[in-house]
Amino acid sequence: MRKDEVRDLRVVTNLRTSHARVVDQLGLAIVGGQFAIGEPLPGDSELESQFDVSRSVLREAMKTLTAKGLVVAKSRVGTRVTDRCHWNLIDEDVLRWHFKAGVTREFIDYLYDVRLVFEPASAAYAALRATPEDCAELRRYANLLGAKDLDWQSQVEADLRFHVLLVLAGANPFLESMIGFLKAALDGAFTLAFDPKLAGRGETIIDTHLAIVDAIEQKDADAARAATEKVVQLGRITALRAVDASTNRT
Repeated sequence: MRKDEVRDLRVVTNLRTSHARVVDQLGLAIVGGQFAIGEPLPGDSELESQFDVSRSVLREAMKTLTAKGLVVAKSRVGTRVTDRCHWNLIDEDVLRWHFKAGVTREFIDYLYDVRLVFEPASAAYAALRATPEDCAELRRYANLLGAKDLDWQSQVEADLRFHVLLVLAGANPFLESMIGFLKAALDGAFTLAFDPKLAGRGETIIDTHLAIVDAIEQKDADAARAATEKVVQLGRITALRAVDASTNRT
């Protein structure tokens, strides 16, 4: 992703093709447990009829699910759901399906452990490599967080753009490959934790993000890392509370 694409990031992805629709529905069904580990998927004819797609579209969808580690095809056996240890959890779609299907405290903790590894590192690199334009844009996004005149989706998109740009400002291509994971993690966590009563929380989330920008502008890698760790840990607390609240409601 290029920096000039960040302003157009959205939290909602429209499924524009039949292939994407089949992948999304089957992927969610697998992650959600509608098909058990080791269970074969329905045959091609049944799936073609169910999704009203051609054989070629279905085969491409299966190739995509195979690449994500969710299924494996064997001759004379059919296509079966693989063990979870083979699922690519950092894949944007696979992570998004987990949030849709419902996540546990353990899952959230593991997710935030990963964020805690790579986002502070990205911030530290950003302190060494970010341009003045990067800093100005990061500051603009930070000031939008928690704004009372913005709806939930606009706030989430500002947060998404902040964190994606933070990674890009670090200019490490290996860390940049984690942007899809980051997008799905933020989208899922904010959707999980959203409460209209919290829409005006404002100052805390703005200040913690501005602390990251301040450290980057001062080219203080250690301070940028520490400020980002604080933001991620606060996000972990909010997400865990949301999981607990959801569990209590059920």
